[in-house]
Amino acid sequence: MAGLVFFCLVAMVVDDRELLGESVWLKPMKFGLAFVLYSVTLAWLLSLPHKGQRFTWWLGFAFAVTGIVDVGFVVLQAARGTFSHFNTETDAVNEIGQMVFASGVPGLFVANLLIAVIVSIRPGADRPTVRAVRGGLAMAVVSMALGYLMGFTGTQLTRTADGRLVELAAGHTVVDPETRAAVGAPDAVGGMPITHWSSLGGDLRIPHFVGLHGIQVLLGIAVLLAWCAPRYSRLRPARTRARLVGVAILGGGGLQAITFWQAMRGQSLIHPDSVTLLVVLGLVLLVTVLTVAILQAAPVEPPPDGPAERNPVLRTPPVVTARGVSATVRRPGRVPPAPH
Repeated sequence: MAGLVFFCLVAMVVDDRELLGESVWLKPMKFGLAFVLYSVTLAWLLSLPHKGQRFTWWLGFAFAVTGIVDVGFVVLQAARGTFSHFNTETDAVNEIGQMVFASGVPGLFVANLLIAVIVSIRPGADRPTVRAVRGGLAMAVVSMALGYLMGFTGTQLTRTADGRLVELAAGHTVVDPETRAAVGAPDAVGGMPITHWSSLGGDLRIPHFVGLHGIQVLLGIAVLLAWCAPRYSRLRPARTRARLVGVAILGGGGLQAITFWQAMRGQSLIHPDSVTLLVVLGLVLLVTVLTVAILQAAPVEPPPDGPAERNPVLRTPPVVTARGVSATVRRPGRVPPAPH
């Protein structure tokens, strides 16, 4: 998959063909990059001690094979200059590919769901990491489920890279009927830089992206908190760090819900109305208040090695005298000489 990403980057430079106003190689590049990030994370999760490791290994294998087949079809259609998703053309290659998608996408979803359930039961990690794993996998499962809603956004009439007229059964953008009738193919209008998410209407790829890659963010937060723990006394308790990860899960899940709600209302991410802005502000305030409250209530713990480890005088053993154990320790430079 990493090689595919590099290949697509080169192909975008040398091949000027476009679909929906973007390079034919942009979609396979994004799919390849997404699978690289998620597969590496999934492989790490499967390496954690948990029950049913043999079964989850086979689930991971099925996930990887299905992902390679699905992304392979995306690459094939890009090379042909046509669409991989929602394509209604009746040529043999496309019809076979659509059948692959019809079986492969549910396979990816079910495999990921089973892995999420099994790994989440008792993963062998510390409390903050366990919470990040469970929250991230839950967001990923919801993200994959949201992908099915793209099939209900309405048909689009557009052209392939060589100019052939083709009808797409659905798309990524939610718009009102008048806008759809006016533009014909809303996925081709007003894409944002880099992501090409719609600036015309609501784009369902946004909550899909937030949920699918939320697990990397949550694990990153858990790692960052663990790195900061020796330096900040309030972050040393594992319970405090786990609670902060829980707040991050609340924020990530809230962001996923808000972007989904915004998309379903046909509203672009970069053109929010006042209601959306108020909800976002409320989420930010809630996360901020909870974070401050957790840190304020956190017990202040000493460093793991304790003060005795940092002060060699305190580590000096007591002196044994004829009368017993003395609690007083003389400094080496003031010990009187032994009698002759």
